[in-house]
Amino acid sequence: MPERPTIPFTTPFHAPGEVKYVTESIASGQTSGDGPFTRRAVELLTPLVGGGTCLLTTSCTHALEMSALLLDLEPGDEVIVPSFTFVSSVNAFVLRGAVPVFVDVRPDTLNLDEARLEAAITPRTKAVVVVHYGGVGCEMDEITTIAARHGIAVVEDNAHGLGGSYKGRVLGSIGAMATQSFHATKNVSCGEGGAIVLNDPALVERAEIIREKGTNRSQFFRGMVDKYRWMDVGSSYLPSDILAAQLCAQLETFAAIQARRHEIWDTYHHELASWAVGQGVARPTVPEHCEHPAHVYYLLLPSLEDRAAFIAALAAQDIVAPFHYVPLHDSPVGARLGRTALGGCPVTDDVSSRLVRLPLFAGLDQGDVERVLEAVTAFRTAA
Repeated sequence: MPERPTIPFTTPFHAPGEVKYVTESIASGQTSGDGPFTRRAVELLTPLVGGGTCLLTTSCTHALEMSALLLDLEPGDEVIVPSFTFVSSVNAFVLRGAVPVFVDVRPDTLNLDEARLEAAITPRTKAVVVVHYGGVGCEMDEITTIAARHGIAVVEDNAHGLGGSYKGRVLGSIGAMATQSFHATKNVSCGEGGAIVLNDPALVERAEIIREKGTNRSQFFRGMVDKYRWMDVGSSYLPSDILAAQLCAQLETFAAIQARRHEIWDTYHHELASWAVGQGVARPTVPEHCEHPAHVYYLLLPSLEDRAAFIAALAAQDIVAPFHYVPLHDSPVGARLGRTALGGCPVTDDVSSRLVRLPLFAGLDQGDVERVLEAVTAFRTAA
């Protein structure tokens, strides 16, 4: 009997034109950043994020670091973040000496709870970072209204959200700035990579300087100055044109990637509905006013013990189904450098102990989807 292959949680999608474009980039000799493929990738990305100015970066983490620099953070300034997120959402601001203020998430969408936001704001608050978990939009009307009332910036960590929308507005177009991820685990990837999206035109010139090691090198290459000089703090956030070449091929295939991911997501959601009810398992919540990009399909098991048994049961069927974020508010660094907003983060503590993600990637064939469904529906919770 042939050995059954393992179904991974995710694997990078390879677009048809990737090898051709990467080969062209290498052959051109112009492999450093801001080459022809960088410009083409920006052209393809811009409409997907709502038309803001896009600057490619080496990672979403670096895009977040750029946003921290653009905010002119000083030691002791505060930045509000959800505890249920990846460490990059916080590290970028801690590096500037800011204090992360951890706010709990909603129990339905697992996004920052807008009802808890205002109570977390102090005179030291400079920004709120929202993370659109799974690409389902945060309640941006309430968040932006509160932020405007207090004069603080909204930064969208849109690592999950490319292709999603909130009340008809594209995710990544609502805050003053947003960040994108093209990591190998994302819907569109180039191995490592990201972008900062600037929706406030006043930020664009300085962002270009920060990305180019604090120099006005971009202006020099456009013929706007006769030499470039050190103008601001900054770093080397510009990716190679080789990475941009791969990203171009991915972005050109975006519609096909998304169509397949949605097909898998919808199949899971439909086929697991009755099983989930019977086992006391919660499926993802997507409000009617949100469109998601099928980035994550998760289940919330009744207990930590159920989740451990579920992961083990799928592993026995050679299916990889991992949990997700560990709360940041009580992590060693989070507890030392940050503070937790009044009321704590009980929802974060709860969902992080029960959440598990199913395999979801564009190359997942229908036979493997059926294997996942068979393994999931065979599982029984302790209750």
